[in-house]
Amino acid sequence: MATTQAPTPPAVSQTDSTSLLPGKLVRARPLFDPEIVRRALRDSFIKLNPITLVKNPVMFVVEVGAALTTIFLIRDVSIGSGARLFETQISIWLWFTVLFANFAEAMAEARGKAQADTLRKTKTDSMGRRLCNNGKVEIVPASKLRSGDVVMCETGDLIPGDGEVVEGIATVDESVITGESAPVIRESGGDRSAVTGGTKVLSDHVKVRITSNPGETFLDKMIALVEGAERQKTPNEIALNILIAGLTLIFLLAVATLHPFAVYAVSSVGAGKAPTIAVLVSLLVCLIPTTIGGLLSAIGIAGMDRVMQHNVLAMSGRAVEASGDVNTLLLDKTGTITLGNRQAVEFIAFEGVTAAELADAAQLSSLADETPEGRSIVVLAKEKHGLRGREISDHEAHFIPFSAYTRMSGVDIDGRMLRKGASGAIATFVKELGGELPGNFEEISDRISRGGGTPLAVADGPRALGIVHLKDIVKGGMKERIGQLRAMGIRSVMITGDNPLTAAAIAAEAGVDDFLAQATPADKLTYIKRQQAEGRLVAMTGDGTNDAPALAQADVGLAMNTGTTAAKEAGNMVDLDSNPTKLIEVVAIGKQLLITRGALTTFSIANDVAKYFAIIPAMFMATYPVLGRFNIMGLHTPQSAVLAAVIFNALIIIALVPLALRGVKYRPAGAASLLRRNVLIYGIGGIIVPFPGIWLLDQLLVLLHLA
Repeated sequence: MATTQAPTPPAVSQTDSTSLLPGKLVRARPLFDPEIVRRALRDSFIKLNPITLVKNPVMFVVEVGAALTTIFLIRDVSIGSGARLFETQISIWLWFTVLFANFAEAMAEARGKAQADTLRKTKTDSMGRRLCNNGKVEIVPASKLRSGDVVMCETGDLIPGDGEVVEGIATVDESVITGESAPVIRESGGDRSAVTGGTKVLSDHVKVRITSNPGETFLDKMIALVEGAERQKTPNEIALNILIAGLTLIFLLAVATLHPFAVYAVSSVGAGKAPTIAVLVSLLVCLIPTTIGGLLSAIGIAGMDRVMQHNVLAMSGRAVEASGDVNTLLLDKTGTITLGNRQAVEFIAFEGVTAAELADAAQLSSLADETPEGRSIVVLAKEKHGLRGREISDHEAHFIPFSAYTRMSGVDIDGRMLRKGASGAIATFVKELGGELPGNFEEISDRISRGGGTPLAVADGPRALGIVHLKDIVKGGMKERIGQLRAMGIRSVMITGDNPLTAAAIAAEAGVDDFLAQATPADKLTYIKRQQAEGRLVAMTGDGTNDAPALAQADVGLAMNTGTTAAKEAGNMVDLDSNPTKLIEVVAIGKQLLITRGALTTFSIANDVAKYFAIIPAMFMATYPVLGRFNIMGLHTPQSAVLAAVIFNALIIIALVPLALRGVKYRPAGAASLLRRNVLIYGIGGIIVPFPGIWLLDQLLVLLHLA
C-alpha cells in the first residue's frame, strides 16, 4: 500500500496572526479624508430633515429655534423693522449649530460607509464545483449555492461561500478578509474548519459544506455592520439621552416663561425692553447641553469604527460599550491560549535506543496520520534528524488507524509492528507481545504529564523505544498580554477540559489568574452565570462549538474567525485575525468610548457656565443695571454678547469633532484617578475655555461692525 507524507507547507502558520500587523482590509483612513468629508457635508444637509433629527431631542430643539428666528427675520425684513443684521447672524449661526452637529455624526457614519464600499469591491460571484447526490460535479455560480450544498475547492479556487470543511486539509489565503498576507491552514474536524466566501485555496483540496445563503454571508454581515445604519443605542447612551432631553425640557419651560416676566419687569421698572425672540432662542440654545447633544451619536459610532479598524466585527454598540466595563475574562485554552493542537517537541529515547531510531519509528508510524499531532511528529523528525518522507510502496506497508478503543495507531512494515499511542495502551501492547518496559517508562510519562504535556509512547513490537513529548504550545507573548489585562483591572481565567495537573502547568506558563479544569460546556455556562450574579461583567473568547453557549451568555463574547460557525453566531463580536488577546484592544476601546463620552459631557455642562455670564447680564443690564457686575468679560453690547455666545456654542462643536472621533486617550488607571482627570481637564477646562473664546469673538464682532 503506497502512501506519501502528509502535506505540511513550511511557510504556513498553523494559526492566524497573534499581533496586529499593517495591511488590514479596513484601514484607518485619515481623520479628514477628502472623500469622507465630502460625503459627510452632503449628509449634514440631508440630516436637517426634522423626521431624522427628532431622534436627537437637543438638536431638534435647536433646529426649531433656528426655523423660528428665520421666520421672524423674514417678517421683520418684509415690514422693515427689527435689528435685522443681528437677527440674520443669529439665524445663520443657529443653522450652523445644527449643521455642525449633523456633520459630526455624518463624519462618523461616512467612515463606516467608505469602509463598506471597500468591502463591497471584494465581493465576486465566483464559480463553485457543487457535488450532486449522484456523485457528479456541476459548475454553478456562488449566488446559486444554498446552505447545505457541498462544494469541492482545489488549488487556485476561490471558496464560493461561507462554510465548514468536511473533508481534507488546505492552505487558504484569507487576506481578502483579514488583510494578512500569511496563509492559514483549514482542515476538517476541530476548531479550524470554518472558511469564508471569497478566500482562496493555495494548496491541496477540501470539501466544504456551505452554511449560508446568498445575501447572508459573513462578508454581507460585515458590510451591513460597518455601515452602522442600524446601530442601536447602548443603555448608557439611552440614559444620557434621557438626561440631556430632560435638561432641554426644563430649560425650554424656563425660557418660555421668561418672556412674560421680562415684559412685567420692563413695565414695572420703566426702563429697558423685553428680549426679542432671537435673544430668547439664543439663551435657550446656550443653556441646553448642545455640545454633548451634537457629539453623542458620533462618539458611539466612532467607537464601533475603532473596533473595526482592529479587525474586530462588533455586532452592536452595546457589546463595544460593555467591553469597557468588563471585570472577568474567560479564555478558552485550546486555540486561544495555546496554538490549538498538541505538537511534538521532543523525542525521549529509552536506554539502548538512539533518538534517531526513535524518530524513525515515530515518523513511519505517522506517515498516514492526518491529525495535527501526527503531522507534527513527521515535521519534528525532519527538523531534528533530517528524516524526510520516503517511498514505501514496495514494502507492503499496512497502516493501522487510530482507534478510541485501542488508543494506538501505527504501521506494519517489513515484519515490524510499529505503534504509537497513550502510555498505558503501549505498555499493554508491549507486554502482550512478551516484552518488558524500561524502568523509567512511568517516570518519564509522569514527568511529561506534570509539566502539562502529553506522553506518546512508541514501540517496535515487544520493544519500547521511547516517548514523544506532545505539548500544548502557548502562543508567543501571551504572558505579557495577560499582564496588560491585569493592569487594566481584569481578572483572567483559563477554561480547559484538561485534568487539573495539566491545566495548572499551562495556566502558570500563560500567566492567567485562575483556571477551570475539566470544564464541560455546562460548567463554563455555570461559571459565567455565577460571576454575573455577583455583579461582574464577563467577557469570553472562544472558537469551538462547545464554546457557543458560554459565548452567548457572556456580556462580551469574542469569537475567533477561524472557529466554528456556531461559535461565531453565538458571540457578539468576531475577531477576523483570530487573536484571542485582541480583547485587550477591544476593552481599551470600550473604556475609551466611556471616558470620551464622560469627558465631553463634563465639558459640555461646564462650558455652559461661561455662556450664562455672557447672555444673562446682556439681556437684563438695561433693565437692572446691577447685573452689569456679572459682565466680568467686559463684553461691549448686549447684541455682541449674545451673538458671541451663540457663535462660540456652534464653533465648539466642530472644534471637538476630532476628539469625538479619535476618542480621549485611554491609560490603564483606577476609577478615582480617571474621574479626577476628567474633572481637572474637561470640567475646569470647560469652564475656563469659553471665557477667552467669547471675549475674542465679542472683540471681533465689534471690530467688524457686526454687532
